[in-house]
Amino acid sequence: MGMAPVSHVLFNKFMRFNPKNPDWINRDRFVLSNGHGCMLQYSLLHLFGYDLSMDDLKKFRQVGSKTPGHPEASDTPGVEVTTGPLGQGFANAVGLAIAQAHTAAVFNKPGYDLIDNYTYMFFGDGCLMEGISAEAASTAGHLQLGNLIGIYDDNHISIDGSTNCAFTEDVLKRFDAYGWHCIHVEDGDNNLAGIEAAIAEAKTVKNKPTIIKLTTTIGYGSKLEGTHEVHGSPLKADDIVNIKIKFGMDPQKKFDVSSKVYEYYAETAARGAAAEEEWKQLFAKYQKAFPEEGADLARRIANILPEGWEKALPTYKATDPAIASRKLSETVLQKLYPIIPEMIGGSADLTGSNLTRAKESVDFQPPSTGLGDWAGRYIRYGVREHAMAGIMNGLAAYGTIIPFGGTFLNFVSYAAGSVRLSALSHVRVLYIATHDSIGLGEDGPTHQPIETLAHFRALPNCMVWRPADGNETSAAYYVALTSKHTPSVIALSRQNLPQLENSTIEHAIKGGYVAVEAKDATITLISTGSEVGICVDTVNYLKEKHNVVARVVSLPCWEVFDAQEKAYKLSVLPDGIPILSVEVMSTMGWEKYSHEQFGLNRFGASGPYKDVYARFEFTAAGISKRALATINFWKDVSPIRSPVNRAFAQLI
Repeated sequence: MGMAPVSHVLFNKFMRFNPKNPDWINRDRFVLSNGHGCMLQYSLLHLFGYDLSMDDLKKFRQVGSKTPGHPEASDTPGVEVTTGPLGQGFANAVGLAIAQAHTAAVFNKPGYDLIDNYTYMFFGDGCLMEGISAEAASTAGHLQLGNLIGIYDDNHISIDGSTNCAFTEDVLKRFDAYGWHCIHVEDGDNNLAGIEAAIAEAKTVKNKPTIIKLTTTIGYGSKLEGTHEVHGSPLKADDIVNIKIKFGMDPQKKFDVSSKVYEYYAETAARGAAAEEEWKQLFAKYQKAFPEEGADLARRIANILPEGWEKALPTYKATDPAIASRKLSETVLQKLYPIIPEMIGGSADLTGSNLTRAKESVDFQPPSTGLGDWAGRYIRYGVREHAMAGIMNGLAAYGTIIPFGGTFLNFVSYAAGSVRLSALSHVRVLYIATHDSIGLGEDGPTHQPIETLAHFRALPNCMVWRPADGNETSAAYYVALTSKHTPSVIALSRQNLPQLENSTIEHAIKGGYVAVEAKDATITLISTGSEVGICVDTVNYLKEKHNVVARVVSLPCWEVFDAQEKAYKLSVLPDGIPILSVEVMSTMGWEKYSHEQFGLNRFGASGPYKDVYARFEFTAAGISKRALATINFWKDVSPIRSPVNRAFAQLI
């Protein structure tokens, strides 16, 4: 209610959009970072004629409705990004603004301003208290994103009550230090002219993002206005009557909108439809004048990868040298750089370790800095893992970019909130997560991820890849790039890994395959990443030392393997033989694929990586010891059923 006046001004006076085509590429973007106020957004979408009926509004927060309790991009037409955890939308908006600046730099030509939209965002005190907004605001200020206008709902209230109890900083001084243009409208409840003037001023500032501090009254017009009681609780019946009378409405009517209101908002929608039609005509001329660029932009808008791009993925033979998978990843990125121009990368200050920058890439930077230009395809995120992830969600939502970003796997945990929203939002984001295990060695337990893969494997609609060699790394990128609505975490080693005998891209894109087959094997060793090669060594060790025959399965991606036909999964993990999982991580989840688990359910240790592996017995001898124990334990069990055979397998 407190932001209704500014919403009326913003949407009717400034924003350009077409409700009949919510995906028009040059529409202005709106992000509601303080997503608990989503009924305001839903009401606006309804009034402007988006596919959101009055019945949909009546089903607010009901199962299966288009009006969930926080904005969901996949549920509601006109909602750009999924927000909920405070501050996320702020970072998303920065990503949307970066995407616009980059796309404009690549495609706009003199006389053809195809891409010139703005990103507007609402955010509140809660968003500003969350650290992600500080990271994102600092990034936006450095990048001089003049196409980003944030409107700060300065109502001095959070769920706990007045912000006096926890949040007393001078917000505009902070944003001034970040490099933002700062404006204050003191009466956000009534001063519509002042609001309009502030937004107009913001649009004249081309070299800075703008924050408009809008002092408002939460629950404006109700008996509880200005208090935290109105934050999340429904108003009482008598208060609703009071409000309707105060604003000149019929207190007996519910869900009633004047025809004059519909007509007024329809005029704005009609202007947006006309603007899109004008844009289409301009784009048609552009395609004739610049056929190569026009075809590329049309392809990106259609979300189609360049034809034949997969032929650039490198392949390897077992006789090729051992290479760290982070280096194998770098090779893939280098090969794809000239072929998939919409791939925009970056790193959270670890470029030299993550190996995410193509040799010929230019940094995405304001030209005035001399560090790069707006057409640059490499983003220097700084030490801001969480903002990087949230920004990438915005980049992916824009519609012309496939983002990837690097950090150590352990520090993807810093970004976990944003990774979760990648999955929930159904966006294609690639998290390049290097230094994936105790194999990073000397940096020790603080940097060695133990629980991280279990965490992200538990996340719905998220693929977690831990490739064991070059072909598996190429396969990870193939599936990540062809999965248009799913994020991927690609966990990569610091240490060199051998190329596997039976590894191919075709095998690995199934998520799991038999790396070493053996007739009459008495145990299956199943593993991922750097431990697969050790399991292959264990096969020889078991044969030579104990006359035991073993087979090896590589399982680079659980989620993809789970999607295969049951017959294929049983060919990889058959009945009649015990299975031992081997991974230098938490064993949590491995019971789904194995009868016994060998992992690391404690923190790691600091030292040379081979010594650390030996310390925890992740060696051929150590794995063999556990393999023999597994065989002995299961020898009297008949029949031994594959873990693939589950009672609920057909119900899930």
